Amino acid sequence: MIRAGVIAAVVSGVPSTAHALLTRGDVLAATRAAGTLLPGRRDRPGVAAGLVAHIGISSLWTVVLSFAFRRHELGVTRGAVAGLAIAALDLGIVARAYPAVRTLPRVPQVLDHLVFGAVLGGLLHKGQITQATTWTTSPGCSEL
Repeated sequence: MIRAGVIAAVVSGVPSTAHALLTRGDVLAATRAAGTLLPGRRDRPGVAAGLVAHIGISSLWTVVLSFAFRRHELGVTRGAVAGLAIAALDLGIVARAYPAVRTLPRVPQVLDHLVFGAVLGGLLHKGQITQATTWTTSPGCSEL
């Protein structure tokens, strides 16, 4: 779960980074904006604070989706849908209170969330299949 969350958190910034590069925008704008989510930093964006916020938020959503995955198979498609639901919450509700987040280009941010969910769902699904296959085909487990 931790490895999947780290990978998903790292690659989830690809859409907004690509958008910033293609439009000659600020590639660290989203990172700085995330820093305003930390208590006491609402009007003080920063890269270090943004990294801390991103790690915390990604960890929270990794745990939430991991628990959801224990009951229902997640996979890439459902993970992507979960990412869109997270985007609706993060960008549609929470961002209203944070001007730095609210002013970011919307589509790249939504795509970041979609990528996070899809990658996390895919990695959790892959891990579950590998774990189940190993467990049921291990020597001494023929009675299963």
